[in-house]
Amino acid sequence: MRTLLLVADGLGDRPVPELEGMTPAEAARTPHLDRLASEGICGLLAPIAPGIRAGSDTAHLALLGYDPYSTYTGRGPFEALGIGMAVERGDICFRCNFATVDERMVVVDRRAGRIARGTRELAAALDGMALPGGVVALFRESVEHRAALILRGQGLGAAVTDADPHAEGQPVRQVQGTDQASEQTAAAVNEFVRRSYELLRDHPVNRERVAQGKPPANIVLPRGAGVAPHLEPFREKYGFTGAAVVEVGLIKGIAGYLGMTVVEVPQATGGYDTDEHALARAALAALAEHDFVLCNIKAPDLAGHDGDALRKVAAVEKVDGLVRTLLAGLPTDTILVCCADHSTPVAVRDHSGDEVPCLIRGPGVRTDSVAAFGERPMAAGGLGHLVGNNLMPLVTNLMGTQEKFGA
Repeated sequence: MRTLLLVADGLGDRPVPELEGMTPAEAARTPHLDRLASEGICGLLAPIAPGIRAGSDTAHLALLGYDPYSTYTGRGPFEALGIGMAVERGDICFRCNFATVDERMVVVDRRAGRIARGTRELAAALDGMALPGGVVALFRESVEHRAALILRGQGLGAAVTDADPHAEGQPVRQVQGTDQASEQTAAAVNEFVRRSYELLRDHPVNRERVAQGKPPANIVLPRGAGVAPHLEPFREKYGFTGAAVVEVGLIKGIAGYLGMTVVEVPQATGGYDTDEHALARAALAALAEHDFVLCNIKAPDLAGHDGDALRKVAAVEKVDGLVRTLLAGLPTDTILVCCADHSTPVAVRDHSGDEVPCLIRGPGVRTDSVAAFGERPMAAGGLGHLVGNNLMPLVTNLMGTQEKFGA
């Protein structure tokens, strides 16, 4: 028996007035997700713990059965590995945004208009930068506005604050370190940020963007510093193989650290225009060769961050299209789990601690009376309220691979 875990990134939400008090998932037309809900067992899931605002990284660790409180060392290493950067022992890694600032270094747009083209040229202008203390900056673009930074040098620490203020209208932050080694890192980050502005503000890519009325990607904002984590390989932990069919570098990086096979899907852009059917087909192909497949689709999270309720409804319907393609080719003996990694309410425009819909469908599942997909319909389901670390025990129990606890 095999398992497919479908994660609709940021799908969870709150009632939205312009949707007549429904959440986007409740307002969307989702006949195939409704089918899964009616054929499975449903509930609400708190990715980390009730009320805790989960990041996509910590949430995915929890969903895969890794305690984020003991295994999480920062987001940067996952992002860097996930986009193909070679992370070495002692490296300090950061997740970054290309962003737009004004002449006072106040952030105008944290995502530079979700820049889609030209980031490779921008990144090339920064990669290999020499920084104080013999530190070298290795920098690479990811999807849209995202990027990763590795600082490589002697005696660096990861206990530093973020340069990213995490909000528009706020000045770029001076990075601080909490110990001597981290102070050296902070000095290097501050210099990197300053020089990124100097190098990017008049870059040809940005001159063209300004001419087109688009916000320039004129600075890089690092955050989420961390060192490479030590994680038990997925196959050693569970005794079966795993693969990941995901769109963004962050989740690719988590899968890479776990030793899962990472499947590249060129049509999966990580944006609103992603090809959900290509994702589904790739997941089905991976399931033919692996016992467990993680599939993540990013679109609902984007709409939540953009505060766009109608676009989030459309993104949920894109998830339903993915499920339609899955159901057309899914072997009957497959456990299918569908949930979100966190809520990204359109009213908040960021992650919240609200529970997310979760369902399990497949052989051996005790079905309940839920007939529709969504936060409130599924709250009455047989799974009740669970947390992320509960999920893999439920899955391995159904797969028949779990060791008995006790005699």
